[in-house]
This record gives sequence, C-alpha cells and structure tokens, in this order.
Amino acid sequence: MNLTPESKVLVQGITESPASTRAALMMKAYGTNVVAGVSPGRGGQELEGIPIFDLVEEAVATVGHVDTTVILVDAYWVLDAALEAIAAGIRQIAIVTEGVPPLDMVRLVRKAEATETLVIGPNSPGIIVPDKLLLGTHPKEFYTPGSIGVISRSSTLTYEVALELTEAGLGQSMAVCIGCDAIVGSSFMQWLQLLDEDDSTEAMVLIGEVGGWSEQAAASYIASAIDKPVVAYLAGRYVPKGPSLGHAGILISSRAAAQKAFGVTVENKMAAFEEAEIPVAARPSEVPKLLKKLLKKN
Repeated sequence: MNLTPESKVLVQGITESPASTRAALMMKAYGTNVVAGVSPGRGGQELEGIPIFDLVEEAVATVGHVDTTVILVDAYWVLDAALEAIAAGIRQIAIVTEGVPPLDMVRLVRKAEATETLVIGPNSPGIIVPDKLLLGTHPKEFYTPGSIGVISRSSTLTYEVALELTEAGLGQSMAVCIGCDAIVGSSFMQWLQLLDEDDSTEAMVLIGEVGGWSEQAAASYIASAIDKPVVAYLAGRYVPKGPSLGHAGILISSRAAAQKAFGVTVENKMAAFEEAEIPVAARPSEVPKLLKKLLKKN
C-alpha cells in the first residue's frame, strides 16, 4: 500500500454532484494530494486548482502515475469507472458510492484479484490516516493520530468508535470501512493482515454488522494468524427479526434466506469471537476500556 501525504490521488465523479465536489475539496483541505479529477464533459476545467479531465487515461498522462482513485460516480457507472482506473494502472480504489449492482461488484472483484488491485467499498467513507491522509468522507474531527487501527463494516460506527477512542486518549493509526453493501471489494482478513504488519499500529478494533459470515471468518483468522491485540464490537444484537429498520434493514432483508438456512445470527458471531478469545464490547463506549486492558496485559 502507498498511503502517505505524497500519494497521488484521483477523484472520479468530482463534479457529479454538490456532495462529490464537497468530498473532493474536503480531502484536499485535509492535506490529501488530490492531483486530478475526472468528469466526462468537463475536461479542461478546474476545481479550486484541481485539473479536471474527461478520461482517467488523460489524467494519468498529464499528472503521471496515480496511487489511488476515489470513486464518487452513480452506482450504475461504478464498474466502468473502476475498470477504467485499473486499465490506467491504478491499484488502489476507494468506492464511496452505495448500492452498486451485485453482479457489477462480482465482475470488479474478479478483475481486482487478477490485477492485484485493492478495492475499498462500495458504500464506504474510505480510509483516513489521521492528520496525514483522507481518501473518502470520514469526518476529520472524530480522529486523532495514534496507534490503534480500526477496521469496520459500518460507516457511522467507524466514526462513533473513533470518537470514543479519541476521547479516551487512544489515537488511531488508520481507520478503514470495508463497505456496507452486500458484496465488497476487500475483506476483514486483508486489512487485519495489513495492520498486523504495520509498524505504526499497536492494536486493532474490528467493527461488525448484522448479516453475512465475514465476522466469523475474521475471528478464526485473528486466532490463527494475528499477533497484535484485537477488540471487537458487533452491531445488531438487539435488531428485531420482523420489520426492516433503515440501513440495518437493508442488510437483514438481503441476507434473510441465508440467515434462515444457515443460522447466521449475531449470537453465532458472538460465539465465534468468544471461542477465539477475542474481547467483544457490549457498546462502543466499552471499546477503549477493553483495549487499555489488553494493552496493559501485553
């Protein structure tokens, strides 16, 4: 990975909407080296000093090799945007857009694996390295530099846990949300390995959600392959089984059949972490307490 203030960052869909424009300017204001934007039909224009191109290959030809692209285009254009970035040699992709068609993500994941491209998202605020780099839409005021790595499936819970850590005097080395859609580009295991090998990370927090099997797989991986202390928080233990409730409801309904057939419940997830002897916080405010206890022990 190349995540430094000098890393060259491209923003695809930079003028897609007022929100995407604000996101690009927020990244730049944080110190991220946003070297170009791409918006078809807007080539030749600028956004507060950021040159805009019609195509990714035009941007790369002008500014040189780009380390990371942040994708802010419409959900049905995400696959084309990501494939265009990969074709131009970009090997780190953060997809903020939510609701990308699942079959599009299947195609993208296969292409990413074949080209050794790291994909974060979709439906993700991306990555933040506090006081150094912002790739996406993390609210900067919740974060402070430190040695705790945060890996999450939930956008807002990432911020909430980061704020709890900050208020407890535990700064963060990095925070990443792997994405909230049904199919995402990278896994808990990939990020656990990356942070386990990162010299600036002393311990990790893993934040899980309702639905899917990724938390069970992560618990097993932590027990067998991760050396650094890990604390988990699993959202959804009190979600009712009947009605859909907003964001969590989307995840529940999309995996309802699997849960019924295979028993994928929060209780199963909790049991997997308990078996792996990984502390699980009952609420976000308990995460710093469990971390301090683990760090003291180590």
